[in-house]
Amino acid sequence: MTAFSEGLRRFFNLRGRPHSLQATFRWLFLFMLIGFIAGLGAILFQTLCELGMHYFLDGMAGYRPTSVPGEKAILPHTDTQFNRWILLVLPAIGGLVSGFIVYTWAPEAEGHGTDGAIDAYHNKGGIIRGRVPIIKTIASTITLTTGGSGGREGPIAQIGAGFGSFLATRLKLSERERRIMLAAGMGAGVGAIFRAPLAGALFASEVLYSDADFESDVLIPAGIASVVAYCVYCLVYGWGSLFQAPDFRFDNPLELGPYLVLALVLVGGGFLYVKCFYGVRDLFKIIPIKNHYKPAIGGLLTGVVGFYLPESLAFGYGIVQTGLVGNAPLLLLLGVAAGKIVTTSFTIGSGGSGGVFGPSVVIGGALGGAVGTLFHDFFPNLVTHPGAFVLVGMAGFFTAVSSTPVSTIIFVSEMTNSYHLLLPSLMVCFLCHMLSKNFSIYEEQVPDKFSSPAHAGELFVDVLQQYKVRDLLDQMRSVRTVPEDMAFKRFKELISTTEQHYFPVVDESSRLTGIFSLNDVRCILFEPQLEELVRVKDIANPDIIATTPLEDLNTVLKKFTIKNIDRIPVVQDNDSSKLLGMLGRREVIAFYNKKVAEHWGDKAMEVADNDTCAIESLPPH
Repeated sequence: MTAFSEGLRRFFNLRGRPHSLQATFRWLFLFMLIGFIAGLGAILFQTLCELGMHYFLDGMAGYRPTSVPGEKAILPHTDTQFNRWILLVLPAIGGLVSGFIVYTWAPEAEGHGTDGAIDAYHNKGGIIRGRVPIIKTIASTITLTTGGSGGREGPIAQIGAGFGSFLATRLKLSERERRIMLAAGMGAGVGAIFRAPLAGALFASEVLYSDADFESDVLIPAGIASVVAYCVYCLVYGWGSLFQAPDFRFDNPLELGPYLVLALVLVGGGFLYVKCFYGVRDLFKIIPIKNHYKPAIGGLLTGVVGFYLPESLAFGYGIVQTGLVGNAPLLLLLGVAAGKIVTTSFTIGSGGSGGVFGPSVVIGGALGGAVGTLFHDFFPNLVTHPGAFVLVGMAGFFTAVSSTPVSTIIFVSEMTNSYHLLLPSLMVCFLCHMLSKNFSIYEEQVPDKFSSPAHAGELFVDVLQQYKVRDLLDQMRSVRTVPEDMAFKRFKELISTTEQHYFPVVDESSRLTGIFSLNDVRCILFEPQLEELVRVKDIANPDIIATTPLEDLNTVLKKFTIKNIDRIPVVQDNDSSKLLGMLGRREVIAFYNKKVAEHWGDKAMEVADNDTCAIESLPPH
C-alpha cells in the first residue's frame, strides 16, 4: 500500500504549478475519487441500515416504521407481530454492543460524527484515524437499527471525511490540502445519502463556522465530490428525492405572519433540543461506571419512550412524509417532536453513535406541522396547506441548531424536490439563525475564520501582501553611515553620540558596501591593541539583506525573521547600493495593526495581536 501511494503521489506530482491545466486535472481526479468512495460508503451504510432494520426492528420486534418514497426496502417485511416489550429492550442491547465496539477500538467515534470531522478540520490538521470511519459505520448501524434515535449524516460524514484525510496523508499533501480533502469527503457523503448534492457541498463549507461564514476553499472540491457521490449512490438506490412533497405555493404575503410565529417556535424547540442533548451528555459523563455500558443505559431509556411512542425511535422520517401530505394528527406531531428530542439525547448523549441532522429534520417537520395545523384550524383561509409548514419547519429548525441557514434551505428543497417555498424558508431560516446565536448542536464550530486554528497567521499574510515598503517611507528612519576605511578607535567615539544599533557601511562614493550591528563588535570593544589596526570594512558583512520600496511587506517580514534582525536597509529599486534609510520590524507590525483595525475592527485586532506576538517570538534561523 505504501509503494502504491508513493507511486501515485509521484505520478500526479501534486506540487506542480497550482493553476496549470495539468494540475487542475490532477486535483479533479482526486476529488472525483473521493466522491466515488463516499458514494460507495453511502451505499454500504444504507444497505447495512436496511438489513439491520429488517432483522432487528422488523424481524424481532415486528415494528415497521412508515417508509418514505426515496427509500425502498430491499427485503420484504416479516410476519412478526408487533411486540412493545421487545421494542423496550432492543435499543439497550444495541447500545451495549455499540458501546463495546466504540470504546474498545475508537472512542472518538462516539456521539455524532460531524462534530468529529469539524474538530479534525480546525484542530487536528485534517487528520482522522483510519479506523474511525469503519468503527463509526458499524456502531451507528447497530445503534440506529435496534431503535436508537439518530441520523445518517454523522456516520457518512466521517466515512467521506476519513477517506479524504487518508488519501491526503498517503499522498503526503500539505495540511491545508488535507483539510480541504477531508471537507470534500464530508460534503460528498452527506450529499449522496440525503440525495442533495448541492446542499452537501454548501454544508461542508458552512458547517465549520457558527457565524455567517463559508470556507471558500472547500466549496468547489466538495461540489465535485458530492456530484460524483450522488451519482454513484443513485445508480444503486434510484434517482429522485428522499421525500415527496405536494406542489406547495406561496402566494399570500399575509401568510408570513404565521411563518414568523413558526420561527419563534423553532428557536424555542432548538434551544430545548441543544440543552437537553448536552445536559444528558454531561449527566452521563459523571455516572461512575465504565463508558462501555453507558450507551446501554441510554438505549434502555430510549426504549421506555419508544414503548409508548414508537414513532420516536430509529430514523422517524415517516412522520415527516405523513405531515407533508397533511395526514398527521396534531397530538402525534407534538408527541414525536418532544419524544425525538428525548430519545436522541438519550441515544447519542449517552455515548451512542449516530447523526443529529436526521432527528433535527423530524423534530422541525413535526413542530412545523403542529404550527401549520393550528393555524389551519383557526384560519383556514390564511393557511390552506399545513404541510407547507412541515417543509419550512425542517429547514428552520436545523438552521437554529446548526447555524447553517444557506445549506439547510437547499437541503430541504432538494430532499423534498420542492422549490416553491424559498421565500418563507429564507425568512424563517434567517430569523432562526439570528435568534439562535448562543447555542449550537455542533460544539466544535468556531465563529469564523479569524477564530480557527486552521487559519492562524493567514490574516497577517493577506494584509501585508497588499502593501509595499513605499507605503511606510514616511516612517523610515534616516541613519548615520560610516565610511568603510574608518578606524575602529574612531568608531568607538561615534557610538557615544548616537543611539543607532545598525550601521550601514559606505565607500568613497557613498555606495552601500556592507552593514553591521553593535552585537557584531562586542568581541573587540575591549581590545585596545586592535583599535588602530581594525577598519570598519573588516567588521561589516557584505552580504546585505535589504529591501526596496516596491517589495511587499510580507516578504520584508520574512527577511526580518530569517536572520532575527530588527532593522533592514531600504535601497533604491534600480540601484541596490543607494541607501534610502532603515525600516524597523515594529514599524511594519504597527502598520499591520492599523490596517486590520481600519478594515475589520476590534474582533480582528485580537487575532492581529496573537499573530504579531507569534511573529515576534519566532527564533532565528
